[in-house]
Amino acid sequence: MFSEHDLQRIRDAVRAAEQRTRGEIVPMIVPASGIYRETRHLLGGSLALLMLAVLLLLNYRGWSAEFPPAWIMLAVLAAYLTGHYLGSWPVFVRLLADPQRMDMKVRRRAEAAFYEHGLHRTREGTGILILISLLERRVQVLADKAINEKVPPETWDHLVQELIHAIKKGRATEGLCRMILQCGELLAQHFPARAGDNPDELGDDLIQQR
Repeated sequence: MFSEHDLQRIRDAVRAAEQRTRGEIVPMIVPASGIYRETRHLLGGSLALLMLAVLLLLNYRGWSAEFPPAWIMLAVLAAYLTGHYLGSWPVFVRLLADPQRMDMKVRRRAEAAFYEHGLHRTREGTGILILISLLERRVQVLADKAINEKVPPETWDHLVQELIHAIKKGRATEGLCRMILQCGELLAQHFPARAGDNPDELGDDLIQQR
């Protein structure tokens, strides 16, 4: 999704944003935040029931020669296995999975990453994580306690929607860089950089997990 040039642009955006603030901004992208096995069973069961209904209807109406029970069982099983396989495809996961469940999974993934990558250990509690979860097509912003005391959570909503829109338009790098700089401007209002006392506590690279 990101070329070396894109990664350098993101790195430069983080450095530029952090020069103005004591906050630490960490962008991260993951292929998925959760496993949604229920979509496999749901699609598999739906196709199996549909296949069974069609075959029984054909037998009942006499539109075709009667199917032996063994054939019906094999056809239903094949339909279930087909649906079970297709249910793991991102398009069907997004279609069938509960949106609230996906929201929860992305939130928990962001919380785990926040501690995994040390954002909770910044000197003044000014770490902020921007997590992009591709499967769910969601962006989660998670800020540390010092930021949350001064910046209400809904402040990030507009920035999140702008980034999601950019990703859908195929401008992920541009959208992410813009959001990083906007976060930097917002943090600079509450946590401006101090001359000679603004260490870079966390890395500037985009964290990519496969």
